[in-house]
Amino acid sequence: MSMTDPIADMLTRIRNGLQAGHRKVDMPTSTTKRAIAEVLKEQGYIQKIEEIADGSQGTLRVYLKYYDRDGQRTGVIEGIRRVSRPGRRVFAGKDRIPKVCGGYGISILSTNQGILTGHQCRSRGIGGEVLCEVW
Repeated sequence: MSMTDPIADMLTRIRNGLQAGHRKVDMPTSTTKRAIAEVLKEQGYIQKIEEIADGSQGTLRVYLKYYDRDGQRTGVIEGIRRVSRPGRRVFAGKDRIPKVCGGYGISILSTNQGILTGHQCRSRGIGGEVLCEVW
C-alpha cells in the first residue's frame, strides 16, 4: 500500500484510537512523526511514546491520554486536524501563525528549527509549514 500522506495517516490513527478508547496506537515511524509525537507529549496531549525496532522501518507507539469525566473516559485530544497536505501546502509567516480555538489548542509547524508549536514559533519570531492543529 503506497501512502501519500503519512502525517495524515498518523493523525487518523490517533483520532481512531481515541474514539475506540485504546490505550495505545502503533504506526510506522519516521523522524517527522516522532517529532510531532514529542510536541504532543510536551504539550500534555499524549502520555508517552516508544519506538519499537522491528527490523525494517520501526514502529512508533503512542500512548493516548484520557481523563475521567463523570465516570466516562474522554480523550485529552478533542480534535486533531491536518492543515497542510501534499496537494495543498499551507505556510504561515511569523505574523500569521494560526491560533487554534482562541489559543486553547495548538498548531504544529515544521520550521527550519525543527517541528515546533505555534507558540514557540511566535516567541522565536519564525514561520513555517502548518502541519496540523490539535485541541
